[in-house]
Amino acid sequence: MPFAIPTLHEGPVTLRPIRVRDSKNLERELLENRAWLRAWEATNPYAPMSFDTRASIRNLLLNARAGHGLPFVLEYEGELAGQLNVSSVTWGSLSSATIGYWVGQQFAGKSITPTAVALATDYCFTELGLHRMEICIRPENAPSLRVVGKLGFRYEGLRRRFIHINGDWRDHFCFALVAEELPQGVLRRWREGLVPPDAALVSPADLAASARPLPTNGR
Repeated sequence: MPFAIPTLHEGPVTLRPIRVRDSKNLERELLENRAWLRAWEATNPYAPMSFDTRASIRNLLLNARAGHGLPFVLEYEGELAGQLNVSSVTWGSLSSATIGYWVGQQFAGKSITPTAVALATDYCFTELGLHRMEICIRPENAPSLRVVGKLGFRYEGLRRRFIHINGDWRDHFCFALVAEELPQGVLRRWREGLVPPDAALVSPADLAASARPLPTNGR
């Protein structure tokens, strides 16, 4: 079920459809922020790291035309600040999607990411009719953990060696929201100070488990 990619605004933050002609600016931003982003970059264990940004954008747009994603560029006061992708869109009895994002280091601390995540989640719930939105975060990624804490994404559990990040399979904490939890919307609940303070708290058992390597090869 293909759908149009919207442009969403909240104050100085804009989410707009990604375009192939964004490739040079995005590549420059990724390279300039290499040290800042590398620890959180998804990698392919079966292929070398590639900075073919144009090909990546084409794949994102192809996926969107198939109805499986919403690829956005993130702007702050009209300046390119990063990306946000709604991916793994599944319809029918599951009706869910996953959100991933990055912002350049110079834009950190401006509430850009929580604003963008709230905008995208509200759109997926109210306009697309999805039921569940998920964000998976490495235990070491404190800035992203603050994002789900601000927005009240509910902690659901530890996924061991879940995604290949920065050259290895990494554990992730899983957070989610379902539409019934948010009749007023994610953005409004956050802006009005109504987010449950403990929704995103990770259990002590999972915190401890994430600090221990998962045994492999029988050891």
